[in-house]
Amino acid sequence: MSEDKISGIVRYLKSKISTVPDIGIVCGSGLGGLADTLTDAITIKYSEMKSLGFPQPTVAGHKGELVFGVLHGKRVVCMKGRFHYYEGNDPATVGLPIRVMAALGIRILLVTNASGGVNPSYNVGDCMIIKDHICFLGLAGIHPLVGTNDARFGPRFPPVGSSVFDKRLQQVLLKTGVEINFTHPLHIGVYGAVSGPSYETPHEIQLIRTVGGDAVGMSTAFEVLTAAHASLPVLGLACITNRCLGPNDNWEAPSHQEVLGAISNCQDDVKELVSSFVKNVDLTDYPRTKAYDYFTKYLESTKDQGIAKLAVVAGVAAMCAMFLFRGRK
Repeated sequence: MSEDKISGIVRYLKSKISTVPDIGIVCGSGLGGLADTLTDAITIKYSEMKSLGFPQPTVAGHKGELVFGVLHGKRVVCMKGRFHYYEGNDPATVGLPIRVMAALGIRILLVTNASGGVNPSYNVGDCMIIKDHICFLGLAGIHPLVGTNDARFGPRFPPVGSSVFDKRLQQVLLKTGVEINFTHPLHIGVYGAVSGPSYETPHEIQLIRTVGGDAVGMSTAFEVLTAAHASLPVLGLACITNRCLGPNDNWEAPSHQEVLGAISNCQDDVKELVSSFVKNVDLTDYPRTKAYDYFTKYLESTKDQGIAKLAVVAGVAAMCAMFLFRGRK
């Protein structure tokens, strides 16, 4: 029987790297420069894994690379280029790289994104630590965990909330912001996840405000839900790139050009914040997931089986050669 998709991808990546990563980082729009700061870097393009079933990016600005390396003494894997539902990907495909990173051994996951400011007090250039999310797609049944449960990662009904959006990691990031004199306001709020690719109508923004959303975006939630299933603690950071327009607001509606300009203006500061967080975070109390244990044992066992099969084939070939040699005498 052929190997399943995740096992094949993990096997391929393990053949390329010699260490086990501790931190996974999903680099949001314009924030892929963090990967350029890694030492001992190994870059693996998504295109190398296309035949194995790894999804391919279609959004401009999303490079499509996994970069493994060291940052402040910690082993990190950066995902440069994420996947979105609006690209035509199913929710499980959006979450697949998170499962791959969990199987490779990461202890915590950091997800960053560019978001619209729903909270009227948020301004362009602010940042928001995600304390919770409202996944409108998930509530409607569009969810990465729909279908047969993959028990290699977690249970049928995983908890989501404070057990996933880790408060200790949030506190480390807040303290890091003070330590480096981070010049952007650093809020703590709720992320509203929508489908896109269109921006929201004024009354949709009003709805998100009414139910408690502070920022809105078209990514992140499926990644977090996949992490929750694997019991991966998550730190979420949203960069506010535009002010969302509600029915009674008197500012301009958002545009993609505005978003890109805002990202350009804050990306170096956010890169420093995330880099310093990696330096400060203590991973002692964050074990590797059960998925890591499973895939480590599985790949070792199938490797031994492969060696045994090669030995049998070699033995049969030797016997055939011996009989052929005798027949020529």
